[in-house]
Parts: sequence; C-alpha cells; structure tokens
Amino acid sequence: MDVTGAGMDVVATAGHVDHGKSTLVKALTGMEPDRWEEERRRGLTIDLGFAWTTLPSGRRLAVVDVPGHEKFVGNMLAGVGSVPAALIVVAADDGWSAQTAEHVAVLDALGVRHGLLVVTKADAADPAPALADALDRLAGTSLGRLPAVAASARTGAGVPEVAAALESVLAGLPAPDVTAPVRLWVDRAFTIRGAGTVVTGTLAAGTVAVSDRLELGGRPVTVRGLQSLGEAVPTASATARVALNLRGVAVEEVARGDALLTPDAFRRTDALDVTLVTPVEDRLPAELVVHVGSATVAARVRPLDGSALRLRLTEPLPLRVGDRLLLRDPGTRRVLGADVRDVDPPELGRRGAARTRAAELAEQPPGAGGARADLARRRVVRRVDFVAMGWPVPPEATSTGPWLLAPGLVEELAARVLPLVAGYRNRLPLEPGPPVEWVRQELGLPDAELVAGVVRAPLALRGGRVVVAGAGLPPAVQRAVDGVRARLAESPFAAPEAGDLAAAGLGPRELAAAVREELLVRIADAVYLAPGVEAEATARLASVPQPFTLSQARTAWGTSRRVAVPLAEWLDARGVTERLPDNTRRLR
Repeated sequence: MDVTGAGMDVVATAGHVDHGKSTLVKALTGMEPDRWEEERRRGLTIDLGFAWTTLPSGRRLAVVDVPGHEKFVGNMLAGVGSVPAALIVVAADDGWSAQTAEHVAVLDALGVRHGLLVVTKADAADPAPALADALDRLAGTSLGRLPAVAASARTGAGVPEVAAALESVLAGLPAPDVTAPVRLWVDRAFTIRGAGTVVTGTLAAGTVAVSDRLELGGRPVTVRGLQSLGEAVPTASATARVALNLRGVAVEEVARGDALLTPDAFRRTDALDVTLVTPVEDRLPAELVVHVGSATVAARVRPLDGSALRLRLTEPLPLRVGDRLLLRDPGTRRVLGADVRDVDPPELGRRGAARTRAAELAEQPPGAGGARADLARRRVVRRVDFVAMGWPVPPEATSTGPWLLAPGLVEELAARVLPLVAGYRNRLPLEPGPPVEWVRQELGLPDAELVAGVVRAPLALRGGRVVVAGAGLPPAVQRAVDGVRARLAESPFAAPEAGDLAAAGLGPRELAAAVREELLVRIADAVYLAPGVEAEATARLASVPQPFTLSQARTAWGTSRRVAVPLAEWLDARGVTERLPDNTRRLR
C-alpha cells in the first residue's frame, strides 16, 4: 500500500437526519463513522465522523460524515468546507426535505461542482420518484446534473454501484496543487498519552511532512508525527485526511476553526472586501456568520454597492484573494456564497468611497489581471505581503529588494525626482541636493531604499542626498572659492583669515558647501586649505629630521602658528604623524 499519504480522495456526506448517511458510509467502508456514545445512543450524527476505504480500483477514499440534524448545521459546515466533492443522500421513503435543501444550499454557496446522488432505503420504497425529484432540484445548483444511484445499505443492494459511481466522480476531480502553501483547517484537537497534542483536518492543497515547521495561531509549531487513514506516514499531499502530532502547543490552545499554516504564506485579516455569488434581493442584516474551512466567526456587514460587501470579522482569519466564504444569516437560516476580493482593503473615509470601491471590485478581473490591477492601486507593496494576499506576481512588476512596484511606476517616479531636486536647490542653493528621506516623503514611498531605484542621470546619490552630478556651487560662491584656491596655489599653507573669508562672501554655509564639493579642505574653524594639502604637508615634513618640533614643522610649511597647530593635530588624527610623549612628532 502507498504510505506517502498521496493519491487520496475526500468526500463529505450531505442530507437530512435519518436518511441513512452514516449507514451508507459504513456499508461502503466497513467502518462506523459515528464517534460518540451519545451519537450511537440517539441514532444520529452530532459531530463529524470519519471513515475510509480502498475502492476496487485501488483508489483510496476518505469520507467525512456530517450531522444531518438542523441543530448541528455548524458542525456540518465544518465538515464540508475543505472537501471537493459531496455524497448527497436522500431517502426513498421520505424524499427531499427542508434539511436536504439547506445542505444543498450550503454546497451551492460553496461552489461545489462534483458529487453523487444516492437514494437510500431503496428496499423501503420505490426510489424512482425521490431520485427524479432530487435530480431536478440539484440541476439548478452548482452541482448541476449529477450521476445518481439507488441503494439499500440494509440489504447491500446497489452499494457496489455506489462505489463504482464514486470512482467515476473522483476520477473527474481537478488535481489539487500539492506545491501550494499549507492551510489545514483544524476540525478536531485532542491528546494522546505519550504523544501530546494531535489535530486533524482535510488537507485541500499543499504537502506536509514530519519535522515541518508551521504556524498555529501566530505561534511556531513542529510536526512530530503524521498519520493518514490510520497509518503513520512521512509526508502527505493534498487531497488527504491527516492527523498531525504537534510540538509547541498545548491542546487547550487549539480549537476547531484554527488553521495550521505555512509561515508567512497567508495574511490574517479582520477586514475584507467580498462579492456575493448568491443573488440577494432584500437587504442584508447588519451581522452575518462567516464560515470558511472549519472556522466560524461573526462579521459586521457594510454594503458597498451592488453585490460588494465590506466585512469586519470579530476575529482575524488567514484568508487569501479567491477564497470562497459561506455567509449565514442566523435569523433566517439563509446561506450566501461570497468570493474574497481583497484581504487588505483601503479605508472608506470620503463620501462616495464605498461606491467607488464597489466599482473597482466589479472591474477587477481574476488571476493575473486582478493582480496587476491591485498592484496598480497599491503602487508599492512588500512582495511577501502581496503573495500572502493570494496574488501572483505580475511579470512586468518591478522588484527592488523586498518591494514590488506597479508596472510603469518607476518611470513615473523617476520623472518627478529631477524637478523635486531642482526646486529644493532653488530654495537652498548651497545644499548639494535634498536628503534621501526628504525625497522618499515627497514621492510617498514606504522605504528610503526605494529612492535609489528612481534616481536617473544627471542625478546621483551621494552622502545620503540626491545631487545633480557636476552642478557645483552658485556662481558668486564659486568665484569666491576660486579666488581662495588661487592664493593657496601660490602658498599652500597660507589659510585666509576669517575676516578675509567673510569679506569674500564665504560664510559658514558657503564654506561647508565648498568642502562638500571637495574644493576646499576644512582643517579647523576658519582654517581652510586646498585639496592635496595632506600630501604637500607630508612631503615637506619628510625633509625635516625626525622627530620634529611644532616649530620645525611650522618652518617647513612656511605658515603661522594659527595654521600650524590645527594642521599638525589634523595630521595626527589622520594617522599621518604620531605625537610623542615629549610633544615632538614623527611621520608614521
């Protein structure tokens, strides 16, 4: 037998209480699906039951047996939420009932398209009328025209035909994505002596293996052990019923509706935009109950326009764009299907924003087209967040570090940077250009590292600023600096006095700008020399006997004490010279 956990199919039962769902499951699998003593005593399924078998072809089948009683519809929803196909049961002697209709409405709202109709208790009444009636009713749902079989679990008549029909239905199921991230909705949690916490669920997509690290309720957990259909396996791939022994969480911290997740692959959200797939003619209530997987949470409803809704959940759920939700009105028992369109929706602050948002959702195509539209609206988003929302990355999007930028946005932003820099320099002509952080804010970017990607020639990044390459100083300042440099060319260590600098129009800001442009070198306050002064000073000191005094250095440089003292200290700080304990110096 294959023990990898792959190659399994999972179906869920649906139908009225006492129509023989559990009896049919036992006839098919040889297993009793009811779990609790109370269930057997009362003769009805209260919670989810599970059974499995190997069909004649070798195909392995797991069956989720859901309760048929109206009081336990929440348990029924937990069982069908992750299952791709349904086994719909109608009794020949009772026919279609209100509870059958409610179960089928759930399947329709969830968009289930694959299933098998079984008319049970064929030994108690002619199955033909119930079969014809049920097929007509199902034809108008997402299930469409289903294959149908009449059977009697009590006598065994028709049970082999049910198995054969199931084989055909299962062969037509779309292949699950075994490479997708894991989101296993927990439908049971319990402890096993010596093992610890165990959770079970239907793996609808992805692959899980022993030693995998997953997330549960925001905390990391590790898969210690894995079972599928009662056997220990090293790995299991969708679709599969699995039981996972977890390390890192106590059973008291797990409940039905929690989800085991691939880390960082889903966005937990309590605000989402959805569009209804079930037509609604009257006004929706202010609150609905949301079902997805095995989870159940309450939600406040804000109609946007048409079939679009904004939902505010009382608890965050790990949802993705494209998920199908079931919305239930507890007052009327009505169920509605809704597709998740956005798990990080924009605020609706301005008047008319709800209607505008509804129009955006109506125009948003599915798949890659929707991803492009959503990225265009967001403009910039972290790649990991965008993928966790459920979107594919558009190939034409621009990647910069961890960020995704909408197609064409880089060019749009780059065109804005040059005027921004020019305006900044007009206001502050002595500044080489605006700080990168200022440019980030002006462009509305979330991170300063994105600025580098929109800087184009003649602009460049330098010293934490966006500068115009070769722009230089304002003309008047440039002329004054040129005059100082001309005097220094004749006498490299004759630094102009502070008064001379001020008279030439070179105040602190102008001098700082000249230093940034590498036209002057600041030795100390009011002591400015020309670039290359370090090499010239070192060359002259090389001809002086070592070690030398400050007086000897001053003589070699041909300058005043006002310049010689800070210049010597400047050379010390740069490691050119070394000051000795007797206050003499030597070249290093």
